[in-house]
Amino acid sequence: MKIASFEVIPTRVGMRESVREAWISAWRLQNRFQEDYEVTVVKLTSDEGLVGVCNAAMPAARATQLAKSMVGRSPWEYLLDDSIGGLLIAVYDLIGQASGLPVSRLFSPKPQDKVIQTWWSQCFPPDVMASEAKRGYDLGYRVHKVKARPWEDPIEQAAAIAEAVPPDMRVWADANAWWRTVGRTMHFVEELANFAHYFAIESPFRREHIDGYRMLKGTSPLQVAEHMPSDPMPFVNERLLVAFVIGGPIGRTLVQRALMAEVTGIPLWVEHSIECGVNKVFQAHQSAAFPGIEYTISIDHVLADDLMKEDFPVENGFYSPPTGPGLGVTFDMDAVERFRV
Repeated sequence: MKIASFEVIPTRVGMRESVREAWISAWRLQNRFQEDYEVTVVKLTSDEGLVGVCNAAMPAARATQLAKSMVGRSPWEYLLDDSIGGLLIAVYDLIGQASGLPVSRLFSPKPQDKVIQTWWSQCFPPDVMASEAKRGYDLGYRVHKVKARPWEDPIEQAAAIAEAVPPDMRVWADANAWWRTVGRTMHFVEELANFAHYFAIESPFRREHIDGYRMLKGTSPLQVAEHMPSDPMPFVNERLLVAFVIGGPIGRTLVQRALMAEVTGIPLWVEHSIECGVNKVFQAHQSAAFPGIEYTISIDHVLADDLMKEDFPVENGFYSPPTGPGLGVTFDMDAVERFRV
C-alpha cells in the first residue's frame, strides 16, 4: 500500500455561543488574542482507495509540505514517527483500515474497551463554570478539569460547581503555575479540599521548583499532578506526584511515556488531541491501549462544531473507542465546508 494523494482543508472553528464571551475574555487576560481554533483537516488516500483522516494540528502550509513528501511512500514507514505531527493519526487510520483492525489494536493486542474521558473548562466566571459543569455531567462525564487563574476566585468557582452537580463529578484545578509559591498553593488547596468534588491540583507553580513539590508531599490534602519535565526521574524516585500530565508528541514519545507510567505506577493524564473530534477519538484509541494512561482530556466540546459525523457518547464517565477498522469515525464534510477558510 502506498499513499497516492492527499487533501488539506484549512478551517477556523469558533467557540460555542454559551462560552464564547467568557472564553475570549479569559484568553485576552492571558495576552492571547484569539477568537477561534485552526483545524487543519487532512485526508490521505492510498492507492487502494482507503482514506485516512486527521486534524494535522499545524498550519495548512506545513501540513501540505509534509503530506506532499509522503506521496508514493508506504504509510508503514511512518509508524511512531513524531516528526509528522498530527498526520500520524491519518497514517494509523490508513493502516488500521488496511489491516482490518481498530487503531487501539495497532498499539496493543488487548486494549481496554473504554477510557475515562475528561470534561475541561477554561477559567470561567463561577456562573459559567457551573453551567459548563452541569452540561458535562448531563452528557455523561464524571471528571472535570478546570483552569484556575488570578482574575477568578477558585473557591467561588468550586462553590458554584458544587451547587450545580452531584459529588460524583470529580474535579481537579489546573493553576498552570499561577499560584507561584507553596504558601499560596496551600491556601487554595486547603480551601478547595472542603468541597467533596475536588480531588487534585495540577501545576501549582513552576515544575523547576522541585523543592516546592517536596514540601507539598504528605501535606497537601489534594493529590498533586504536573506536566512531565524533560527529566522526570526526581519526581518518580521521590514519588512527588500522583500523575504526569502530557500533551504531544503522539508517536514514539507517547509510547515511551505510557510504558514508563505502567512500570513506575505513576499514571498519565493525556491531552494531546484537544481541538478536534477526530483526533479525540485517536487519543481514546491510544489511551485504551496503555494501562498507564488514566484520563484523556479534550476541549472540542467548547467549539461550535467538532467536525465529526459520528457522536461521541460518554456514559457514566467512560467512552468506548470504535471497534471497526481504523479510527472508526469520519469528518462531517458539510461541517468542514461551513468552516473552511
